[in-house]
Amino acid sequence: MNRATACSERTNLKVSSENGFFPYDHPSIQFYSPSSLASLFSPQFADSHICILILPTISIELMGVEGKALKLSGGSMPHQEWSISLHAYSDLTNVSPLVFLYLLKECYVYGTCKATAKFFALQHQVHQALHNKPRPGPAVFVAHCLSLLPIFESHCEGFSHLMIAALRRLLKTGTTMEEDLQEAKFLTSKLFVVAVRGTKIHDDRILVKMLEVFGIRLADINEVLFHSDIKKDSFEDIAKSFIDQFISKLLESQSYMTAVTLLEHLSIRHSEESFLHEMLEKQEYRAAEKWVAFMGKPMLCALIQGYVDRKMLKQAYELIKKNNLREEFPEVYQMGKESSLKKLAEKGCWDIAEMRAKSDRQLLEYMVYLAMEAGYSEKVDELCNKYSLTGFIKAKETDAGVPHIRYLHLDELAIDDIVWVDEPVGLHEATCHIEGCKVIGLDCEWKPNYEKGSKNNKVSIMQIATEKTVFIIDLIKLSNEAPIVLDSCLIRIFHSPRILKLGYNFQCDMKQLAQSYEDFDCFKHFEMLLDIQNVFKEPRGGLSGLTKEVLGVGLNKTRRNSNWEERPLSRNQLEYAALDAAVLIRIFWHVRSQSQSTGVSNESTQMEWKSHIISHGGDPTKIKKKVKNLKGCHVGIRESHKPSQS
Repeated sequence: MNRATACSERTNLKVSSENGFFPYDHPSIQFYSPSSLASLFSPQFADSHICILILPTISIELMGVEGKALKLSGGSMPHQEWSISLHAYSDLTNVSPLVFLYLLKECYVYGTCKATAKFFALQHQVHQALHNKPRPGPAVFVAHCLSLLPIFESHCEGFSHLMIAALRRLLKTGTTMEEDLQEAKFLTSKLFVVAVRGTKIHDDRILVKMLEVFGIRLADINEVLFHSDIKKDSFEDIAKSFIDQFISKLLESQSYMTAVTLLEHLSIRHSEESFLHEMLEKQEYRAAEKWVAFMGKPMLCALIQGYVDRKMLKQAYELIKKNNLREEFPEVYQMGKESSLKKLAEKGCWDIAEMRAKSDRQLLEYMVYLAMEAGYSEKVDELCNKYSLTGFIKAKETDAGVPHIRYLHLDELAIDDIVWVDEPVGLHEATCHIEGCKVIGLDCEWKPNYEKGSKNNKVSIMQIATEKTVFIIDLIKLSNEAPIVLDSCLIRIFHSPRILKLGYNFQCDMKQLAQSYEDFDCFKHFEMLLDIQNVFKEPRGGLSGLTKEVLGVGLNKTRRNSNWEERPLSRNQLEYAALDAAVLIRIFWHVRSQSQSTGVSNESTQMEWKSHIISHGGDPTKIKKKVKNLKGCHVGIRESHKPSQS
């Protein structure tokens, strides 16, 4: 019977009215007999039992493996609609493992989502199905499935992982009977022994994973290998010899991680140091670290020494730190710490490097030398004064004879004040001041994050520069203490078509702001934004390079990766932050004035930079009420908050 024939077969459902049901024959729903539905999957299963459930619900739904419901109309239904489930997984009482696997295959083959999504969806469905009375029990049922899976060829490995993962979840709930688990252990041990003896049933990784999930030990393997009349004392020796042969096979195929996992699970201490050296030679570092963690401190120290001999100081340092072996390897630990600090310093993360030094005098002195090498005399003075470090006078005097690179300073931009804004009153005053300006400079700072896999930190501060003043807004504090006021004030600035807003690579800042403050409307739309980077054809060297090209002197970027969440910010941090926003205004006016002095018409110049002005984000009309509400508020305190200095 082909698929089309099977689908065309229709069975009317007749149920006794005594149970509250009625004979049902609706043209929009087709019912299939067990024989016709089973033939959709394979002719061999025409006698399989397919469970059909009929439950009163609000609508008829056919649930697919992707969890989506297809609602069907019930126009001629008398008073009530019915829910019909046609899947055998709802009751596994009479479903054999072979039928179960064929149904699983059909779900996978005809699923429309991507492979990974299908895998996790099916794993969830199988886990739920294992609660539905599989005979004789869920663990034995899975064991039988694993023994049958090789006939599914290309699906064998994926479905094996799926079944094992579903069983692992089930076993964690503690709902499996002990008798079921013991029988499953025997069956799986038998499967393992047959595979190791040469019958290619499963991949070696799956075999080891089976032992882990079913909790199989050497005694379980012995029960399969020999009769119970063998003396118990000889069990482990014989089983260990059997496993050793399998381990040798794994090592020949260079499956080191699988071998180590098996040794650890069966608590076999393969104590030869040559095994460690073999893994190091083959660069199987993850397997080596897993093995020495199981073997203990002597092998752990041997691995660290192996890393040191191979100039792998980072790996050695991480193991020393993780296992608290600083006393055993003091020099290596110090070298690793210094290497870590040097990398941070090279990235400009001096504050983070200082925090990682944790008041270790030797490391702090090393940081001073790094700052001296970088020509960062400001940091040298700061560290020496903060931690009372002496002995660097001669070094500084020698360094004084070397010509230094000159950087732009804030006082050269004629900025009168830096205003730290962390209260609603100060924010309102800053907003009123900014609304009276035609051009402002924008920049943001956030604490860098070097932890792999972790989310970016929130934007910490926003700098808004006018001609004479730079406002530095504490976004973290205001977003927590006065979110509505902050949102409304920034809407008045960012959504205003009367204020030209200058930024440098501000697309990155906008993305970071939107991610940091998802519920804020102010960061979803910008009017009259001019990205200075887009005006110039060669953006190499960043803002510092552009500043040097236009103004003749660059910016000192040593503070760019500071800890911007620290409160209060240092004076140097405040000046650095203010400079990045203020210099944008100076560059803008300088380019305009230079164009006029060279005879280029003012109209032509305006057309050049105006072509780069953009609007970004959604419709600002949806949030006009917030602007109106804030404009009507009254402020009782007039004094703005001045910046804190450390």
